[in-house]
Amino acid sequence: MHPALNIAIKAARRAGQIINRASNDIDLLKVASKQPNDFVTEVDKAAEKAIIETLQEAYPGYGILAEESGITAGQDSEYQWIIDPLDGTTNFIHGMPQYAVSIALAKSGIVEQAVVFDPNRNELFTASKGAGAFLNERRIRVSRRTRLGEALIGTGFPYRMFDKIDLYLAIFKELAEKTAGQRRPGAASLDLAYVACGRYDGFWEFGLSPWDMAAGALLISEAGGLVSDLRGDANYLETGNLIAGTPKVFAPLLKLIDGHLPETVRG
Repeated sequence: MHPALNIAIKAARRAGQIINRASNDIDLLKVASKQPNDFVTEVDKAAEKAIIETLQEAYPGYGILAEESGITAGQDSEYQWIIDPLDGTTNFIHGMPQYAVSIALAKSGIVEQAVVFDPNRNELFTASKGAGAFLNERRIRVSRRTRLGEALIGTGFPYRMFDKIDLYLAIFKELAEKTAGQRRPGAASLDLAYVACGRYDGFWEFGLSPWDMAAGALLISEAGGLVSDLRGDANYLETGNLIAGTPKVFAPLLKLIDGHLPETVRG
């Protein structure tokens, strides 16, 4: 296992301990609103602090892009950790057990190491570029489903910016008619991990942040799946728009979504 992946796992587990302890006393949490429907708790901040301390102790020169504290430049500008300390905060503060810690390491903008940790189920998803994807050290692959009509698709609806809600609903409606079903649990990093291990056959969402996608996208590609932006290119970390799936489900999913897109949205 790559040394940096080992450190990321250690950091994710530290954050998971903080989150699990806090989940026993959710009613006591201090919750702030960053903007409408976008919440942050003291748990997000404590988990992020623990992650950053663990990573910086081992790799003090690496840069950091973290959801709560933003960008920290490192002396070694080639490397950057991309961190979401608690993906699914809204679920967490409602006591819904669907959230995760997401940590990725990028070198020159290319993600090379990935960890998504679900502290509820003690499920640890990991990947190193070129070395495969794993769930609790067991190799994982995307599902073998080949038809969109048999596919279970994950998604996430807008919860901050509602200018594209009609577009979302139009795509959702057509997919409801042409798939086995859609799910919207509310933590994109876990949704992507579920594509990687075959629980979903595909996933689509617009307006994501890099820390929502970075680790999960590497998991999928290392598990034999495909990931792209709305043009079918690899610029999803820049555009925030992501489509993923098994090799055979990905193409019809991309084509169906593309059929709904105005030129202003593609990218």
